[in-house]
Amino acid sequence: MTRPFTVLHFVKCFVLCVFITKPISANDWTNWRGPTLDGHSAESGLPTSWSPMGQNLTWKVPIGGRSTPIVMGENLYLQTSVGKGKTLQERVICFNVDTGEIKWEHRVNIFMSDVPTHRVGWASPVGDAQTKNVYAFTVGGTLVALTRDGRLLWERSLTEEFGLITTHGGRTSSPIIDSELVIVSGLNSGWGEQARGGQRFFAFDKHSGETIWISSPGGRPYDTTYSPPLLAAVSGRKLLIAGGGDGAVHAILPQTGKSVWRFEFSKRGINTGTVLRGNTAFVSHSEENLKSSQMGLVAAIDATSKGDIHLDSAKWKVEGFLGGFSSPVLVHDRLYQVDNSANLIVFNTETGNEVSKLNLGTIQRASPVFADGRLYVGTANGTFYIIEPNEPELIILDQDKLGSEKEIEEIIASVAIADGRIYLVSSSNLYAIGAKNRQPSSNKFLLNTPDERTAGEPESIQVAPTELILAPDDVISFTARLFDENGIFIREEDVNWSLIDLPGTVNTQGTFRAGQDASAGRVVATLGDLSGSARVRIIPPLPWNETFDSMTQIPKHWINATGKFELRTIEDGQVLVKKADNPFLRRARVYMGPPNWSDMTITADVMAIEKKRQMGNVGVLAQRYAFVIMGNHQRAELRSWQPETARTARTSFSWKGDVWYRLKLHVENRADGTVRARGKAWPRYEAEPSSWTVERIDTIPNKVGSPGIVADATPNEVFIDNIEVINNQ
Repeated sequence: MTRPFTVLHFVKCFVLCVFITKPISANDWTNWRGPTLDGHSAESGLPTSWSPMGQNLTWKVPIGGRSTPIVMGENLYLQTSVGKGKTLQERVICFNVDTGEIKWEHRVNIFMSDVPTHRVGWASPVGDAQTKNVYAFTVGGTLVALTRDGRLLWERSLTEEFGLITTHGGRTSSPIIDSELVIVSGLNSGWGEQARGGQRFFAFDKHSGETIWISSPGGRPYDTTYSPPLLAAVSGRKLLIAGGGDGAVHAILPQTGKSVWRFEFSKRGINTGTVLRGNTAFVSHSEENLKSSQMGLVAAIDATSKGDIHLDSAKWKVEGFLGGFSSPVLVHDRLYQVDNSANLIVFNTETGNEVSKLNLGTIQRASPVFADGRLYVGTANGTFYIIEPNEPELIILDQDKLGSEKEIEEIIASVAIADGRIYLVSSSNLYAIGAKNRQPSSNKFLLNTPDERTAGEPESIQVAPTELILAPDDVISFTARLFDENGIFIREEDVNWSLIDLPGTVNTQGTFRAGQDASAGRVVATLGDLSGSARVRIIPPLPWNETFDSMTQIPKHWINATGKFELRTIEDGQVLVKKADNPFLRRARVYMGPPNWSDMTITADVMAIEKKRQMGNVGVLAQRYAFVIMGNHQRAELRSWQPETARTARTSFSWKGDVWYRLKLHVENRADGTVRARGKAWPRYEAEPSSWTVERIDTIPNKVGSPGIVADATPNEVFIDNIEVINNQ
């Protein structure tokens, strides 16, 4: 079960920490875009030139990546990949900032994801200045919390728990910390009102990992994104501003997730970050514009707005600017942004007029950083620049080509700046540029945070924790917390408690005891006209045996099933059907249970409809392994991460359309630390064969995971019946 949530430490630190207005030092770089979250550093005395061969080079480590490192004190943290083929994983590495020596690393498996191998290690970690803990969000949808010495505090599988969508693009958002919350965003298809795919934000308690809120401000998503989030004050109110997969930039209240405004201006997802000057927000993209056939746009909008901001109400906009990957940086009344073709363009923030332009290469992904009066930026062509922005010209002080003509070191990440050094990541190396001895800066800067203010009248109730998975008779205590319209915490409150669609009981203090039946619903808190709720799923222990005959709807507690499947009566009774009516929803991985189960066997009857010699794919899941029979390919596969083919076991398997087969997947943790996964398939009305169709011993195993099903109705429907899940004997 999920352990009870306590809010005492949360409330105390909230009151003390939310409205900090003191200057902070320039020494640490705890986020992708630095301590101010907008690509600025207050460091001074930085080098104006260097050489990969030695000049102003403190150290170099042959470990590269695509994400920006972070620095806290004597530690540098980098998120990247490790291994190859069967051994490929994502990891967080901790380096000694003075020597480049590896102190520790934490590795995470990727499972049930469409992310290709070369996109592993996309997001940047975030460091917590208060606890010195580090949080990382992997391309496979796993969020981990680590101590400064590498100990795992907690881990959440957003794929299994929330139906997080990971794609072939691999774009993954970086987490951000606000007070006691760590917040990430992404696309998901879960259960209930979150069953429909959407752009959502997820907030977790940074100490325990328990879910505090989920926000759904977005419209229909086009794709995944990696827009860096910005925390800043606008008209005295703290906002979290980030782009979404729905072609919009969103502003929400970070402590409650309430949507404040939404600016939709693209027909694809937004990958760039937002920057603020006063109450004006600057946004951009490089895809098809919402209201014109021209590609790309940069715009200035009023960040004090509420609700939907119409494109026509922008203070100014420039169409045709393809700024879709590199986020901008603001210096006084100048906006500096590198377009997709590596042209550094300077805009007047008052008018949108182009002031100057400098070509740096042909392909751009990295975002510039402004420090010590200069811009530091690399290109995907492998050249790193130090630029002085003197108008009317942009003066290149130094440029260095990394790698060789045969093997260019691409620069996808932004630099991190801390203690008088610049930390640069290429596709092959990590460079520490600057003084041999760290030089902590005495410079200070003010964070753009709200002025301290008295909380207003209650506007919303937050019930915490939420998104719980409970077993029958589990007991959990909920807390109701009041917030005003600006997302300022007021107090904990005694409220009236009730249940919607949940078997069990809840007392007057908010203590809930789960009932016996599988279900999904809400624990509701009301106070006058205000109400709030926590979402809960009750999942009974094994064994399960589901025939679907008496079922009236798709099980509500299943993740990523609603809208993709239907119940249908055929000659053999009622069965589960993967629909083929929507080309965007033909594939589905459904998770039926908690992500921490292990050592189980799942069986199911399956049938694929054959039309025009075309059949779909269907399979079963257990412990993050899938056994799938593939119609058009006439083979069986046992896999955990399909794009990494080296860790997939496969064999030919001849099976017929419109015929029922029985699938069986057995997964066991072995004493030597490995996992053995075995799958077999046979015609349903024949005796079970003694031999397994396919088998694999995994030396980098998944030790836990939810049971479930896999179905791909491309191009024709697949049927599923008689699902049974048992603990291994």
